[in-house]
Amino acid sequence: MIRKITTIACMLLIAAVSVNCSNDDDNNDIKNETKAMYVLEDQMGRPAINTVFVATEDKDDFNTTIPSEQGAKYASKFKTNLEALSPAFNESTDTNALGQDATAFTTLLATDVLNVSLDGKTSFYDGSDGTLLTGRNLTDDVITTELLLIFGGEDFDENPTLSDDHVDANDKEFLTEFPYLASPW
Repeated sequence: MIRKITTIACMLLIAAVSVNCSNDDDNNDIKNETKAMYVLEDQMGRPAINTVFVATEDKDDFNTTIPSEQGAKYASKFKTNLEALSPAFNESTDTNALGQDATAFTTLLATDVLNVSLDGKTSFYDGSDGTLLTGRNLTDDVITTELLLIFGGEDFDENPTLSDDHVDANDKEFLTEFPYLASPW
């Protein structure tokens, strides 16, 4: 009796699975369903730039604008925010340590991507040789670099209280081999 009940239960299970399964591999709706599952919520090629320069009411639009269109769409808004935020850009002739005036600097920033040099030095910014935005090393102090370029003026001496986040080291050293990041506490 138990064997008959078990056999019947197995047959019902197989029948239920068979009815609900399909071998229709030509279903194009799968692509559309996959697209709907992934939505770009935030992009931040350069840390803090999106956070600081994109107004709250523009966040969703900026985050879904493809990078090649961000500069044209947002550079003037970034410039307005930079000039309101940074005393280092009070005058139209003011520049940062890269020699960029407010227009040039915000045009660069408005396209929020992380550039990568395939044949040169990799650095977010290297003050010793001026390498700028050619990638990012784990050891690069990205936030302080951004603060210096925004608030530091022509020689990084302006607004010293605004030009450094004072986080000068990690709590743990990086590893010397892959995956390079220190293990969690």
